[in-house]
Amino acid sequence: MDAGPMNSFNKIHSRNPLQERFHQRKSSRDNLDRFIPNRAAMDFDYADYMLTDGRKGKENPAVPCSPSREAYRRQLAEALNMNRTRILAFKSKAPTVADPFSKYFSSPVYQSKPVKPRRYIPQSSVRTLDAPEIVDDFYLNLLDWGSSNVLAIALSNTVYLWDASNSSTSELVTIDDENGPVTSISWAPDGQHIAIGLNNSQVQIWDSASNRLLRTFRGGHRLRVNSLAWNNYILSTGGMDGKIINNDVRVREHVIDTYRGHQQEVCGLKWSPSGRQLASGGNDNLLFIWDSSMTFANSRNRWLHRLEDHTAAVKALAWCPFQGNLLASGGGGSDRCIKFWNTHTGSCLNSVDTGSQVCALLWSRHERELLSSHGFTENQLTLWKYPSMVKMADLTGHASRVLFMAQSPDGYTVASAAGDETLRFWKVFGAPEEAKPAPKTNHEPFSHLSLR
Repeated sequence: MDAGPMNSFNKIHSRNPLQERFHQRKSSRDNLDRFIPNRAAMDFDYADYMLTDGRKGKENPAVPCSPSREAYRRQLAEALNMNRTRILAFKSKAPTVADPFSKYFSSPVYQSKPVKPRRYIPQSSVRTLDAPEIVDDFYLNLLDWGSSNVLAIALSNTVYLWDASNSSTSELVTIDDENGPVTSISWAPDGQHIAIGLNNSQVQIWDSASNRLLRTFRGGHRLRVNSLAWNNYILSTGGMDGKIINNDVRVREHVIDTYRGHQQEVCGLKWSPSGRQLASGGNDNLLFIWDSSMTFANSRNRWLHRLEDHTAAVKALAWCPFQGNLLASGGGGSDRCIKFWNTHTGSCLNSVDTGSQVCALLWSRHERELLSSHGFTENQLTLWKYPSMVKMADLTGHASRVLFMAQSPDGYTVASAAGDETLRFWKVFGAPEEAKPAPKTNHEPFSHLSLR
């Protein structure tokens, strides 16, 4: 019969462990919620004086008092510290109460992070070079910046090299009219060798240090070679015939794979940083993801994903440097969208309508930002914050669509080339040191003779 009441008593007086930890006290001096004064800490003599004799002179100003007596009273009050205004003043202050909740919420999750100062983004190019006779063709790829800090650009039949370390210019090669113009260029990872795609369907490999032609690939494509992409010693070539060919530059029989999927010319080609996936975009509005490991399963003509979301040619491709399976793609004039893909699943994560033709895309290597270049009507470069895709800045200066972009080896400077025959340099991704205001634009001739 006693069991029931005991259980009821326990239920009534039981507490939540979390609440109990908040209110328990370690000692009599911890976690006090109010201060109870100690009578021994009060100065009753001073209080009595202030309530009686000390107030007489103030309450009865008419009572005459000699100057010497008044002076003596003031000195006595100062000596005895009787000039205080408060009567019941305590000799000791109340102890500081410790916050009982601080130890439970001291995790960095609840601590405010320091606010990062907003980075200065120059709105104008820091340098402008002439690029005469650059081919104004959306489907070509005529600009690349190598790991040795040398920028290569194709102007009609000639490939020029601009050394960013000393601003010197040299001519690598001029193709004859029967085989030209140059339709694509791409630096090898070593920064010394460069691949050149031609209008006659051939691909040449050059040594930039010695200005020597090393070899020429023939017979792989039937029409011009629009796009090139390196994966270590494998050079992938995309042509107007819709084929993608993987070439091993070390061996005599260089063709090791052929990917067939596009029905029209391949204008975008990019290997992932891991070298396992290849993204290709074409004039058939299709985006393919190819897996290099599928080659060994006799699936060389099979794609990993066939993505049909774009409604215009897909040329702009960029793999994310901080997330290996994230790919950004941009559509042409009737699409105008930047789309983000999970290349493991083939799902579209986001799509943003930019309002104009997307010609090229570049990820920042230092911040979570994406740079896009555009055509009509603004011909601008736009910097986006990822993943919110909030527009951070529009960079203007080109008078025609910005067809090509390339990023410096340190990841801070971007070069852009447009149909207006100019090559511009932008400090859009910041600088190793604190960013400074952009200097005035220096318009310099880009030629094989000199670069001032």
